[in-house]
Amino acid sequence: MTSAYIGLGANLGEPAVQLRTALEAIARLPGTRVVATSRFYRSAPMGPPEQPDYCNAVCEVDTALAPRDLLEALIAIERAVGRIRGGERWGPRRLDLDLLHVEGVALDQPGLHLPHPGIGQRNFVLVPLAELAPVLEIPGLGRIADRAQEAGTEDLSLWDALNAPIA
Repeated sequence: MTSAYIGLGANLGEPAVQLRTALEAIARLPGTRVVATSRFYRSAPMGPPEQPDYCNAVCEVDTALAPRDLLEALIAIERAVGRIRGGERWGPRRLDLDLLHVEGVALDQPGLHLPHPGIGQRNFVLVPLAELAPVLEIPGLGRIADRAQEAGTEDLSLWDALNAPIA
């Protein structure tokens, strides 16, 4: 089993419910167990301003799936709720699942880059990831807790009463 971290986001429909449903689907993947989930955060959209705030979280999984297989399973979960990749960049979506980091793996392949190239620039990823793995070292970035502190919490707040972690 390998530890992996997955970023979750949604801003259409009922975002917190969609994240919880996605976490349940991730837990049902073969050879995969959700170990921990961060709190849910509200963040301003990165893309076009005329869209709702995002609900974001990070989960840690132990998985027997290879990174490419895990990514393909995450894309299938997105498709099941109507997401089609290749649409508007940073536009509104019902679900966004990003494979952020897989323990001991560095890849630069078409469609799969590990660690995720945007991990160090996004407080809505760094802050929840630091809840789960503050001492995690990302090659080229350093310790997650340090990066999260530098990124700060501007435009980031706890989502709401549905905010209790799942695992």
